[in-house]
Amino acid sequence: MSDLNRGIMKFEGADKPVIVAVSAALVLGGIVGLIIWAIKVAYVVN
Repeated sequence: MSDLNRGIMKFEGADKPVIVAVSAALVLGGIVGLIIWAIKVAYVVN
């Protein structure tokens, strides 16, 4: 059993590279979105 099949990722195929890449892209995209939003709110950037 892979380490990626433990914790909250308890389903078959959780260690497939495609699923890992998609979830990483979602997390990084969310972080980038929050940073962009914070910069727009903190500074008046059009």
